[in-house]
Amino acid sequence: MSQSPQRDHPGVIAPPPLIFLGFLLLGWGLGEFIGAPGLGLADTLRRGLAVAGLLIGLGIEGWAAGLFRRARTAVQPWKPSTALVTTGVYGVTRNPIYLGFAITYLALATGLDSLVALTLLIPCLVVVDRFVIRREERYLQARFGADYDRYRKKVRRWL
Repeated sequence: MSQSPQRDHPGVIAPPPLIFLGFLLLGWGLGEFIGAPGLGLADTLRRGLAVAGLLIGLGIEGWAAGLFRRARTAVQPWKPSTALVTTGVYGVTRNPIYLGFAITYLALATGLDSLVALTLLIPCLVVVDRFVIRREERYLQARFGADYDRYRKKVRRWL
């Protein structure tokens, strides 16, 4: 079942990278403003964790986006989906790009030594879940029907 041409997209509230970035900057800025304590990690460990997290998060994002490109479907959730990708990292999680964003966020909050930004990841994920993922899932179910239902039953939303 296809959406009307004028609305052939999930109708997410904002581009997901901007949601993650907004929460990260809000948390970092608020932490700086109120003089919140850092994470309490040695600089070398903190930086190492940040670099490792960036490599892992960006790697997952890149792998997932590459699978979308190979399937010739849009990575951006405000564009129509033309294929249901279920292989590779999509066989482990239905939302690898958002998982990659979350890991990248953790890495950046760690690198910034911001406990407040780290704490704001939780409400950020709630916003992404409620106003992005759930809308995408409704769209994908309407677009791909039984194929998406089978995929959703087989693969978890996150991990």
